[in-house]
Amino acid sequence: MPDYQTFIAILLMALTTYATRVTAYLLLRNRVLTPRAMTVLKSSPGCVMLAFIAPFFASGNPADLIALGLTLVVAMRFSMPVTVISGVMFAFILRYYLG
Repeated sequence: MPDYQTFIAILLMALTTYATRVTAYLLLRNRVLTPRAMTVLKSSPGCVMLAFIAPFFASGNPADLIALGLTLVVAMRFSMPVTVISGVMFAFILRYYLG
């Protein structure tokens, strides 16, 4: 049986990351930012996601590790929403069949 609480937690983390980016844009849209400030703003949502998924690297669960690897491959080619959705689906499917 799939763990729906995990699915909901991942979905909420994705929404939180998106809200962080949108809020920063709305608060700073009328200001001129330095290149360094722009770099920080662009990288912070990725850092938030990494903080949430890092514990799965140490879980030892093969389904989680395979899902992380597949999500990494997707992340190198596609945007954040596609990566998050595919990562959730990889984890869901692999946990169902391997878990």
